[in-house]
Amino acid sequence: MSKARLVITAVVLEGRPVREVVSAYDVSRSWVYELVARYRSDGDAAFEQRSKRPKRSPTATDANVVTLICELRKRLAAQGLDAGADTIVWHLEHDHGIRRHPATIHRILVRAGLVAAAPKKRPKTSYRRFEADLVNECWQSDFTHYPLADGSEVEVLAWIDDCSRYLLRLSAHRRVSGRIVVEEFQAAVAQHGPPESTLTDNGMVFTTRLSGGRGGRNGFEAELHRLGVTQKNSRPNHPTTCGKVERFHQTLKRWLDQHPTPDTVGELQALLDTFTVIYNTERPHRSLPNRATPAAVYTTRPKAAPGERLDTHYRVRHDTVDTGGTVTLRLRGRLHHIGLGRTHARTHVVLLIDADHVRVVHAATGELLRDLTIDTTRDYQPTNKPRGRPTK
Repeated sequence: MSKARLVITAVVLEGRPVREVVSAYDVSRSWVYELVARYRSDGDAAFEQRSKRPKRSPTATDANVVTLICELRKRLAAQGLDAGADTIVWHLEHDHGIRRHPATIHRILVRAGLVAAAPKKRPKTSYRRFEADLVNECWQSDFTHYPLADGSEVEVLAWIDDCSRYLLRLSAHRRVSGRIVVEEFQAAVAQHGPPESTLTDNGMVFTTRLSGGRGGRNGFEAELHRLGVTQKNSRPNHPTTCGKVERFHQTLKRWLDQHPTPDTVGELQALLDTFTVIYNTERPHRSLPNRATPAAVYTTRPKAAPGERLDTHYRVRHDTVDTGGTVTLRLRGRLHHIGLGRTHARTHVVLLIDADHVRVVHAATGELLRDLTIDTTRDYQPTNKPRGRPTK
């Protein structure tokens, strides 16, 4: 028998004084009176467990926002795009001006039954990750297969920038040959400039290094040699070395699967062209700072080039503007405060530092907020804009 039933029985049925019952069962007087009142109004229902959930929660997410979050989840998933909590946070802030924590988004999605349980994955700490510091420092490439409506397969060749995940080139072919690899690489170079290095697997269209040196360089290797581009290849049976382009193929196929299967290579190429725009400029990337788009990073970072090595004093820093509108930077042992204006308070930024020359870039949009040479004789680096007027 529960303590609540014992207390009510003692007071109501046995007629014992409340003071005696409080002492006998080591409970509070107010709880006894509450139980008795509940029993007299509700009968036996008074013995049932009651929810401790508060009647109102002032900090709860507004119902309209909850509906918007669920709609975003369904719309992104229907388009074959990432629909995780982090991506929804980005869309809420950039498209609707609403800020919510990813944990809040995840709880809402779970409560709405929009999250399916997934098996445990290897922890991120178990992977050895690498990432280029500069755009065009390393390009990754590989091709994958995709079926047409008649069941025949075509091959899709992709070139992505390792640093920014920017999709440099995406093309469909009946079969990717060595000549096509060279032509697509040359087209990417013509548009974006040559990279410092490339990273591919050991397919014969990319390298002959596993053939024992017979036949010399293939066409792609000869083109890299002509441009002075360093060639890198993954170890055999280690596809995770080229993990960024491998993961890109998953994203691409998930998006393609949400569209009608193309009948021809030309129709598939039209879909690939549409996806390139979405991937580079509209889709936030979870691996980039503050879920920026690849285009925002690719167009704001300095570009590496074949045979060039930036001085060791070159640095890339991620920071958040403080409430006073400044970010700090230490040069040669001295701390300097760079003014950006209070309108940029709490903004995530990237600092591109080349000796005393500093560029401050908005991490999400790629907007250049300041371009200055540090005056090493003073601490504060002013914006040189009139006081009392907002800085832009």
